Amino acid sequence: MAAELPIPIFTSLDKALPDLQTAAAEGVRYDSMVKEYESRFGHKPTYIARAPGRVNLIGEHIDYVLFGCFPAAIERDILIACGPSQSASGTSTPSSHPPGGVKAENLDPKYKPQHFIPKFNSALGPSAAEEADAASNVHAETSWHLDIDKRELRWESYVKAGYYGVLSRFFSSTTEHPVPVDLLVNGSVPSGSGLSSSAAMVVSSTLAFLAVNNKLDGITKGQLVEMSMENEKRVGVNSGGLDQAASVICTPHSAIFVDFFPRLSAEPIPLPTPRTIPRAVFVCANSLVVSDKVVSAKIHYNLRVVETLVAARVLANRLGLSLGPSDRPRIREIFSRWLGSPELESSPDKVKAGLERFLPEIEKLKPSPEGRPEGQLGITMKEMVEWSGLSEAQFHQVYLSWVDVEAEHFQLYKRTLHVITEAIRVLEFREVCLRAQAAEGELSDDTLRALGALMDASHESCSKLCQSSCPEVDQLAELARASGAYGCRITGAGWGGCTVSLVAEDKVDEFIAKVKEGYAPYKNLEGDKLREVIFATKPSSGAFGKLW
Repeated sequence: MAAELPIPIFTSLDKALPDLQTAAAEGVRYDSMVKEYESRFGHKPTYIARAPGRVNLIGEHIDYVLFGCFPAAIERDILIACGPSQSASGTSTPSSHPPGGVKAENLDPKYKPQHFIPKFNSALGPSAAEEADAASNVHAETSWHLDIDKRELRWESYVKAGYYGVLSRFFSSTTEHPVPVDLLVNGSVPSGSGLSSSAAMVVSSTLAFLAVNNKLDGITKGQLVEMSMENEKRVGVNSGGLDQAASVICTPHSAIFVDFFPRLSAEPIPLPTPRTIPRAVFVCANSLVVSDKVVSAKIHYNLRVVETLVAARVLANRLGLSLGPSDRPRIREIFSRWLGSPELESSPDKVKAGLERFLPEIEKLKPSPEGRPEGQLGITMKEMVEWSGLSEAQFHQVYLSWVDVEAEHFQLYKRTLHVITEAIRVLEFREVCLRAQAAEGELSDDTLRALGALMDASHESCSKLCQSSCPEVDQLAELARASGAYGCRITGAGWGGCTVSLVAEDKVDEFIAKVKEGYAPYKNLEGDKLREVIFATKPSSGAFGKLW
């Protein structure tokens, strides 16, 4: 399985990237970064850790309830050049550098250099930390401290988040110290665009600290995904793993069908190629509405997480499935119990058939219209507690003690309807791609139209049921269809960010020109500035390390 493969470490870019042309172009960028690193720190880096952004082709806001998604890595990425800090004589000298101290700089001048030192919590003590680790079956989080302000997120917070996981996993006692590190960041994934710059940053940071501390042996791609998921939670986002899986596991020329239940798995799915149907590419268009899912988490991203978690409990109660007072299942787990067959034996086709049978059960979450404004399908906090079957104290402990959320009405019905229908669309998208692969040239562009129709339906659901879009993104999606896209949808956490459109390759320039003309924020953009906000992309390779 793709998730069980080791993290690749390359000695030359022509082995890391999909073709010689890409490798040659990127080689210039890597060489420039190494020279800049040496100029700033006085020595060459040991590694360059690379993690791409991703475009989610379909399957939004369903990863954290454990349903499968369909992302692809993009060519834009985050690079982190890293190496042990050295003295003026050119040797690594722990006595002259604090253990584990980090000097972090960014090629973008708007991000100021940072210097931070992790602190080991000696009050807890290594033996107590190890006992807590064993008792909780997780690595003791309290043994290390790095200051991350979740209220005012800074670029280095993502670097610290990646470092935390490495410290917690590999340095839980005082018998071994992390090395002091110099690192330099260079990113081409637009921040806040919905192309997962934050996950790419955390993945590349985690990979960099693993590599520079010689901790990569035995680490699989799946383990790097899981570490990065946990690490991103440290900046305040309860990520479901989609972004990290795409950034780590994807391969060139393919998307992946990534599933999270009963454990992380990833199936590379070749996208339609010139041998099967007229070639099409994906075009990403940035709405220029900045979407920072950390800053607005309590009213957006984290709220959706809580709504789906509570919906799972309420649905279980109404389906007659027993739960303990401290249980916090996800919707996929409730569906699996309702389905009554071991998930390990269920193929994607069986899961899809089960979801179609399960869909009518969602009506059990629809509130009675009596006493409500017309069209109001949300419920109050008081009603939500009552529906859960828990006391107010129990409800708070299970669903609110670990996360901040804010809403007047909680939309359990809408969110669950989105989850189930979106999960079905993902499996249909997978089927269409596999049929195209098997047809070997016998299909027309009806295949592209089928994929486009699923993307359009996904956007409608994200906008109306998940309510994770915004007026500007809706306008871009409508404009994309009018400009010749087979289909278009929001991609990423939402509330701004990017759309992704499926466009015939020979129509890309014409498509971009029409979108530029129709979308007011683009009208005065030309050249590189325009290419920064709207661009075609091919599926890219996942995270890797380049040994220098």
